[in-house]
Amino acid sequence: MRIGISVLTRATQNVWESGIGQNVLFLALSLKKIAFVKEVVLLDTGDQGKMPTGIDLDSMQLRLLKPEAAADEVDVLIEFGGAFNPSWLALQRARGKKVVYYCAGHPYAGVVETSVFDRPGYFFKTDRCDEVWSIPGHASLVSLQRVIHRCPVHVVPYVWSPLLLRWRIEEIARSGYHFGWKSDAGAGSGGEGLKVAMFEPNISVVKTSSISMLACDEAYRANSSSIAMMHVLNSAHMKDHPTMLHLANSLDLVKQHKACFHGRHDIAGFMAQHANAVISHQWTNDQNYSYMDALYGDYPLIHNSDWLNSFGAGYYYPGFEAAHGGRQLLNAWQNHNEKLPDQQRATRNLFAALEPAAETNVREYADLLRRLCHDAPALMEAV
Repeated sequence: MRIGISVLTRATQNVWESGIGQNVLFLALSLKKIAFVKEVVLLDTGDQGKMPTGIDLDSMQLRLLKPEAAADEVDVLIEFGGAFNPSWLALQRARGKKVVYYCAGHPYAGVVETSVFDRPGYFFKTDRCDEVWSIPGHASLVSLQRVIHRCPVHVVPYVWSPLLLRWRIEEIARSGYHFGWKSDAGAGSGGEGLKVAMFEPNISVVKTSSISMLACDEAYRANSSSIAMMHVLNSAHMKDHPTMLHLANSLDLVKQHKACFHGRHDIAGFMAQHANAVISHQWTNDQNYSYMDALYGDYPLIHNSDWLNSFGAGYYYPGFEAAHGGRQLLNAWQNHNEKLPDQQRATRNLFAALEPAAETNVREYADLLRRLCHDAPALMEAV
């Protein structure tokens, strides 16, 4: 079996600007481990003809092709990082190719917010695929997707690898920057308050910084030594909005000049230079790569992800409980050095479960492909 996965290249692209761009690569690594998969290629639906800086396709043994050039080199097409031309895709299905739509973005927000907030959007042709594969974090929305796409929808393994993060850590180390928690931070070591960062994109209600900002201010009001600085990333586009201004100006951290509002930065580069703790908030979107990036650096991660909490990783607060989030931030400030061994055990278990080459993940993807191509048994012959 030969598999092609769509990617979207464009000018000024950065691999850290979107989790989907990374997810494509981790999926490819997992599929390559299946005994009957001969090759996985990336199909460029963009206009650059090369992947962003920081991605070494040669070391990953992946080729990047234009879809038209790969039409006779693939048996299964996975529409993921970029949209295939509908007419070309229909032709491939007519030629017997199997087509999967891999849904990693929030399916409800993607349909609703573009209309409600009058933003540019795209609605896929409903009968363009044979199956939809959806990450576990959106399992509650499987029925919605099945009705929209009129085909089977399967929940698939969520995979992540530190590979890309390691490349970035090595890159910043050459400039003299260190990524990772330092034991001289936090109250227990007599260090200064935490320098807290939030990396939510602030372009959808499912991932914003509002609750995190309130949690930081709650902690600061309880103990002004707990926070040295609050960094709100991906907020430059909101800095002049009246609602954002009123919210920000109501915070003691802002009044005491202990808050900074930034544009987009990658997590490794920013943490190495400006922060030593991460706080996050999500709504029905509790699987995010930024969690693993922060945990890989042993940083305290304050979060409201039930999924992450099931591994015992990070400092959990439920739902929209900003006050509880503030207390967990204080907990991290006071006790992270002491709790770090337990946190490291939890994150090792988490990373093992997400490893693209893990036997369980490879087996599940193999079973999905067998089901998808059940009418073409020759494709399942080991290579």
